[in-house]
Amino acid sequence: MAKITMREAISQALWEEMERDQNVFILGEEIGVWGGTYAVTKGFYDHFGEKRVKDTPIAESVIIGAALGAAMTGLRPVAEIMTINFAFAAFDHIVNETAKMHAMFGGQMMAPLVIRTPGGGGRQLGATHSQTPDAIFAHFPGLLVVAPGTPEDAKGLLKTAIRCNDPVLFIEHALMYQVRGEVPEGDFTIPIGKSKIQRPGKDVTIVTYSRGLELSMKAADRLVKEGIDPEIVDLRTLRPLDMGPVIESFKKTNRAVIVEEGWLSYGVGAEIQSRIYEQAFDYVDAPIKRVAQKEVPLPYNRTLEQLALPQVEDVVAAVKEVL
Repeated sequence: MAKITMREAISQALWEEMERDQNVFILGEEIGVWGGTYAVTKGFYDHFGEKRVKDTPIAESVIIGAALGAAMTGLRPVAEIMTINFAFAAFDHIVNETAKMHAMFGGQMMAPLVIRTPGGGGRQLGATHSQTPDAIFAHFPGLLVVAPGTPEDAKGLLKTAIRCNDPVLFIEHALMYQVRGEVPEGDFTIPIGKSKIQRPGKDVTIVTYSRGLELSMKAADRLVKEGIDPEIVDLRTLRPLDMGPVIESFKKTNRAVIVEEGWLSYGVGAEIQSRIYEQAFDYVDAPIKRVAQKEVPLPYNRTLEQLALPQVEDVVAAVKEVL
């Protein structure tokens, strides 16, 4: 096991898959010279050349349209969108074409396409550059949505996504590129659509994903000092959504807190809460609480931004409310 950053884990996954399969290529804004917005692909152009590292115009619809066309011919493109906020400029290509290609052609046409994009707030980038619209994209069948919370999961899930014959939206939180974690050396993959218990416990179930995992783990460290032992379930994938570990944990603890960075209304937390009530109602001992972003466009001012985003203190408070 090597301890590396999330950025290094994602970079390694891309590099290894491009070495393994000549049909894999990458495209996006400034991914050649600069390595993309967060330097994930820095050095790729010099090694793989211009045919497999494609700098594109600042036109998200062009990026996804070109990637989809390439995927339909048998290539395996990995398209980088500078931020998930800009994916709306390619929304039609993503949800009306890419996500539906397999079904509309009766399985005769595949779209083995990966869309990598950072999301989330906390970098003072303003309301139109800091959104967490994960639930919107997870709404559409045909599009797999992956949002890892650790470097190990980022590498293993990205390698699986590139090898997958279905289109995958791979969401990387913008604040997590420097997060370090142990990652197995050598070739390994992690199945898409499998939740994971990241921290075993007995008193309350915390369900989360992406940066919510970091907040939840820090909250658990505080709660343990007060004699409260949380169990943390990391979804890792939003579509398909694996509720197995969530329900199993809830039946043990009888209490749950759901942590996400997106807005409370119509979000991932609402879906998880609903499914727990549907599948494990007899085990409910307290109302299920949700921790999420305030219902406002995210402010640019740092103090206001932090007030709007979920914090460790919010998770701690929610856990205490259900006990």
